[in-house]
Amino acid sequence: MGIRRALISVSDKTGIVDFARELAAAGVEIISTGGTKSLLEKENVPVIGISEVTGFPEIMDGRVKTLHPAVHSGLLAVRDNEEHTAQMKELGLDYIDIVVVNLYPFKETIAKPGVSYEDAIENIDIGGPTMLRSAAKNHAFVTVVVDAADYASVIEEVRASGDTTLETRKRLAAKVFRHTASYDALISDYLSKQVGEPLPETYTVTYEKVQDLRYGENPHQSAAFYRKPLAGLGNITTAEQLHGKELSYNNINDANAALSIVREFDEPTVVAVKHMNPCGVGIGTTIHEAYQKAYAADPTSIFGGIVVANRVIGAETATLLGEIFLEIVMAPDFTPEAFDILAKKKNIRLLKLGEFSASTDRKTEFAVTSVDGGMLVQETDIRQLDESDLKVVTDRQPTAEELKQLLFGWKVVKHVKSNAIVLAKDDMTIGVGAGQMNRVGAARIAIEQAGEKAQGSVLASDAFFPMGDTVELAVKAGVTAIIQPGGSIKDEESIRVANEHGIAMICTGVRHFKH
Repeated sequence: MGIRRALISVSDKTGIVDFARELAAAGVEIISTGGTKSLLEKENVPVIGISEVTGFPEIMDGRVKTLHPAVHSGLLAVRDNEEHTAQMKELGLDYIDIVVVNLYPFKETIAKPGVSYEDAIENIDIGGPTMLRSAAKNHAFVTVVVDAADYASVIEEVRASGDTTLETRKRLAAKVFRHTASYDALISDYLSKQVGEPLPETYTVTYEKVQDLRYGENPHQSAAFYRKPLAGLGNITTAEQLHGKELSYNNINDANAALSIVREFDEPTVVAVKHMNPCGVGIGTTIHEAYQKAYAADPTSIFGGIVVANRVIGAETATLLGEIFLEIVMAPDFTPEAFDILAKKKNIRLLKLGEFSASTDRKTEFAVTSVDGGMLVQETDIRQLDESDLKVVTDRQPTAEELKQLLFGWKVVKHVKSNAIVLAKDDMTIGVGAGQMNRVGAARIAIEQAGEKAQGSVLASDAFFPMGDTVELAVKAGVTAIIQPGGSIKDEESIRVANEHGIAMICTGVRHFKH
């Protein structure tokens, strides 16, 4: 039969005039609505109004115009079904062969600062998704286009044969259902948040593809990179890559881990990450000083790692960064001189993050983790310590300097894979023990890495001490103060060991497991 009749109704009118003109040139009758019809008429594209098809006016400010049997029978009729064709003929109805629809800009509307609830609701499309779904269901006979990127290929097929292939119609139908599912997921998420139900009885999420990846965690695993439709600034999904080859799966994971840590700090801070764990964190009066500390924390592990700064990187720091191999350097921006220095290294990736704030300004989000046959959903761990959380449980109070280093270590240890121990001194990490099956093992690794620097350092633990052995190790290494959640049935044993050796200990009542 071919394409004889089209229904076009688009919110985003990019490319629609040229597309409609090509259809008209191929002898296709075009039906349209509202603003789309007005545009096509203005551009001298032959078009008839939807009311001429339905015999009913567009009413209620355009809310009701395409929800009519004359439209949906033309979309849903099974054309090789004799009963359907007889009904179409008896009622004087005609088929619609191609539907070109995109939807009210709900995502763009709710992304506007201060958008009203009423405005958001008004931008929920009803007729558009209904037409799309009707046409997509009947893709055996109807072509449906929801994406302007498909206009060219559809026109090419129409020019060649007067119709599209079944394979094309199947592909376009699949895209429609992905699109409407994503659209509905955004609406349900918005409304669920409005009524305070962040974890409802069904949990539907939607993401937009950023890019396909060469492979996943290992070369035999396929992978792609997606972002949330309303992802804000200062994260890996919206970063601008200024230089270097394409990001890999592991690059993105590590970069995200580094960003999560640096956002704990307001002062100039540099974080170096390797395999999702910090290998060096430093704060300073300048970003240059902060980098020197992050590097000195572990000059071996930083090689081939990811570095993120929370201030603009200048030439002096770039010169030092350029002395070693790094996979990625991220910062709010780079001075022109710093960019020129780093861009000489072909394999380094430079990511511009734009301005971002510390985690004290971050909103609670939800992290999704896949398990066989399902998923886990939890709030992201953006919990900050309050002064009221700090409880000194030992005879000795920490000094002002010890307290400063304890709070620094606490901000870092929450981002280290459990079991986790961090030693800190002079505004830098000096030992990191990550991902061990017991806390003593994590402490041994951190202390061994710190070496002689452990003398006079402080220790942070992401969870309580089930016995006093970790404190005993810390004493032997020269640690002078400890911060940990507390809450073990053997807290008194750890406190006793600390008191015997004059160590100050703070319990926070807050645990930071990270698996």
